Amino acid sequence: MGKKNIGSSFDDFLKEEAMHEDATAVALKRVIAWQIAEAMKAQQITKTELAKRMHTSRAALNRLLDEEDPSLTLTTLASAAAALGKKVNIAFAA
Repeated sequence: MGKKNIGSSFDDFLKEEAMHEDATAVALKRVIAWQIAEAMKAQQITKTELAKRMHTSRAALNRLLDEEDPSLTLTTLASAAAALGKKVNIAFAA
């Protein structure tokens, strides 16, 4: 006997509870922080060196790499990307 889905999807639940946007923001921040950390590792760049390249403090870089802190400005993201020799691509998806 095949299993049937009962109820709504998890996305529907998050939307009903008005938590979808927050959950999406946290998930996006985790991916961005991971990508920056991986680029740093691949290029053997320390936090101190990346902060220097970004013309910011190490504390600010730590906030950028903090997966639990969803706040992030496009300026900071663009600065990190440039410091790592990368570009940022942002698009709305359906």
